[in-house]
Amino acid sequence: MTSPILVTGGTGTLGRHIIPRLRDAGCDVRVLSRHSHSPEHDVEFVIGDLDTGEGIEAAVAGAETVVHCAGSSKGDEEKTTNLVRAASPAGVRHLVYISVVGADRIPVVSRIDRAMFGYFGSKLAAERVVADSGLPWTTLRAAQFHDLLLTVAQQMAKLPLIPVPAGFRFQPVDTDDVAARLVELTLGEPAGLAPDIAGPRVYGAADLLRGYLRSRGKHRMVAAVWLPGEAARALRAGANLAPERAVGHRTWEDFLAERVSSPGHSRSGQA
Repeated sequence: MTSPILVTGGTGTLGRHIIPRLRDAGCDVRVLSRHSHSPEHDVEFVIGDLDTGEGIEAAVAGAETVVHCAGSSKGDEEKTTNLVRAASPAGVRHLVYISVVGADRIPVVSRIDRAMFGYFGSKLAAERVVADSGLPWTTLRAAQFHDLLLTVAQQMAKLPLIPVPAGFRFQPVDTDDVAARLVELTLGEPAGLAPDIAGPRVYGAADLLRGYLRSRGKHRMVAAVWLPGEAARALRAGANLAPERAVGHRTWEDFLAERVSSPGHSRSGQA
């Protein structure tokens, strides 16, 4: 029997790409979830709550590697702390964490910063929990996923006039490209802070939105909005970009061509 790899967030956007890759590599996989699941393709599901710590000790028992993909718009520091508290005495030999490009370059200090961009501060705090855990670790910072930007574009396209942050640029990366790199790091030796991963092209925020509108055959007015705060200033300066790490393969256009099947509907059924 080999030691299972525990994946938190295994039912989420990134986790769903990681699990089959780990299985294809011959790994036993255990998935932490807040809800019960039937075993799927020899994947074990265990119930636990990272917010409270309930069930986490049992989840990490016997797992020498933990891939921590569970995250949200806030609270990542607390979730990661609860995971580390259980993993440290359990003999985990490799803790792998997914973070975001620019976590260390986007200041989240004011109330405005926290309200709009607190996600970056939460990710950085969780990174520090991992680095200070005493466990061997690897952290990979990824640019924004195509899936996330698609969700945002779908919601914004419902508005007759769409506000877009002035000067913001993004370097979206495909989820499967990130999963492939994260699995490679997981199966290797702990590497500390790994080189960033970002997509092959940099886009203005308005260009991303217009690309989505074209793919749907929609027409909307787009208005640039100047956002205040230090975090917004850092984003306008490109703190969320990694042009030297444009290693992803799929462009935004490639992603839209696959996900948006017709002017009326996307494959996911969302308008």
